[in-house]
Amino acid sequence: MSKFRSDLVTGVAILSTGLLAGAFGYGAVNVAATFDVVPLDVRLTFHTALMQRNGVVMQTAMALAAISSLALALLSRGRPRWLAGVAAALVVTSFLVTRFGNVPINGRIKVWAVTTAPADHAAILDRWETYNATRTVAALAAFALVIVVSRLKLPAPALAQTR
Repeated sequence: MSKFRSDLVTGVAILSTGLLAGAFGYGAVNVAATFDVVPLDVRLTFHTALMQRNGVVMQTAMALAAISSLALALLSRGRPRWLAGVAAALVVTSFLVTRFGNVPINGRIKVWAVTTAPADHAAILDRWETYNATRTVAALAAFALVIVVSRLKLPAPALAQTR
């Protein structure tokens, strides 16, 4: 395995997990927090429009982050391999939470935006926010682990000679 290929995979893993964590982090800190302070009809309309745009972008980011983290695990040995594998599992977790948690609720929100929200809409939106926090933490942890792996894979610095 060439150093160039290993460095390339490491770089792609850092970039893709960082983009995923950054997108989810921005969404959690700014977008989801804003949802709580605007009228419900504004939230539903904006949420629906945002999810239409996010679909392809976030799925691509999740796929690239999962594949590159897994590749990093396969190219690593020892502790870095284990940590990169955990990072890949965390990215897959963020995908599964999104697919089976957030996406079904997004479908309901799309209907509410053109009709009316049900009486229990607040509980459903709270559940969406819990899923959002879960996938965000998973993505952030994956990013942190990939950074740790990249640091563990660096060659040890040459010992400085005295005199």
